[in-house]
Amino acid sequence: MSEFHLDLSPIKEPLGLIKVLEWFFSMFVFATCGGYKGETTILVSCKELVNKTVTAAFAYPFRLNEVIFTSPDPTRCNGSWTDFHLLGNFSSSAQFFVVFAVLIFLYCMATLVLYLGYMHIYRSGGILPVIDYVITVSAAFLWLVSSATWAKALGDIKISTGPHIVEEIFACKMPGSSCVFDSVTSMGRLNVSVIFGLLNMVLWGGNAWFVYKETNLYISSSNYPKSGLYPPASGI
Repeated sequence: MSEFHLDLSPIKEPLGLIKVLEWFFSMFVFATCGGYKGETTILVSCKELVNKTVTAAFAYPFRLNEVIFTSPDPTRCNGSWTDFHLLGNFSSSAQFFVVFAVLIFLYCMATLVLYLGYMHIYRSGGILPVIDYVITVSAAFLWLVSSATWAKALGDIKISTGPHIVEEIFACKMPGSSCVFDSVTSMGRLNVSVIFGLLNMVLWGGNAWFVYKETNLYISSSNYPKSGLYPPASGI
């Protein structure tokens, strides 16, 4: 009963097909978010220095409060330029989103091995389908929470690295100094990560029904006689 028997037929069923999609899309989540690197730049003019580009490079896990703009020149604008950190630490939201996606990726791999090699055990009436169902429902909820949290953090990251940072730099307000926002690296791939997070939520939510159908809860209820469907009593 415990031997591995390769059977690809579950892939042709919604139970296995959706699991493949969940595995595939979870990979996109940590690939698009976890490997991100960007920078924001401004143009600084001060003390005979005109439009000098200064840069603040940031990356996952987005601890922006640890990122400092480079100095405009070796003299630091004759003492008028002081270190300026970007605002905010969004590592908790970003890491929760990415680590959860990695765990889901690994769980999908393990579940696919179970489906393709041990389906005879999975459908033997044991507790495995129930465990799978509980994890599936929990994962759908956590996808919603992590995606919403990361979407909010991403919006704050865009603000913290956008044009308004010029207003926060004290050196830019000094007499004889001025700053102009230049550019920030596109965050399109981070937007995509949010979309994939929501897509995963839909997949796991929909898959909960197909996993539930494998549990004893569904099987016993479907086999229970329905009222009004009993055959008429035979005559005496």
